[in-house]
Amino acid sequence: MKTPPERSIVNAAQSPYLSSPSIDTLYTDHHAWLRAWLQRRLGNAADAADLAHEAFLRLILKPASRGFNSKIEARAYLRTMAQGMCVNLWRRREIEQAWLDTLAAQPQGFAPSAERQATVLQALQEIAELLMGLPGKAAQAFLMSAVCGMTAAEVGSELGVSSRMVRKYVAQAMLRCMQAHAAHTAAALRQAPMP
Repeated sequence: MKTPPERSIVNAAQSPYLSSPSIDTLYTDHHAWLRAWLQRRLGNAADAADLAHEAFLRLILKPASRGFNSKIEARAYLRTMAQGMCVNLWRRREIEQAWLDTLAAQPQGFAPSAERQATVLQALQEIAELLMGLPGKAAQAFLMSAVCGMTAAEVGSELGVSSRMVRKYVAQAMLRCMQAHAAHTAAALRQAPMP
């Protein structure tokens, strides 16, 4: 008996795009897949839907610089972006939980207003984002110095570095804070109406 010739099967995920796809095409081809991938990763359908939506919003605001030649390439890009978004979500949740634990430890009469709590939580998340871009010891030195009020010598002893190195770390963190503030101010000025 003669065996039939093998058919060439092309996986739809590997097929090339004829040109760099539009956001509509990307959304149609990959949104359900990305949401399912995120749901497996996060274990929560609502969070997965939110992050999948945010991923495509990011693509609208800042398209991939060189586009995508295939569905596999598009999914790899989306998966990498979504992985970073998951890490950010988990980090925000850790900060929020630490803040809630701190509030729970306070006597009832000393709890700040809901508005103040939201402001503090937002500030903590912004600070965490700034510090994530720093080397570990620089972030620790900044926190020990600015938040705990420790001297350079105390921080140096704790981290096993010289006081001079602590001052360098703190200066590095302060520079990062000033750059973020300048970027925020510049963005606000660009959005302000012209007189």
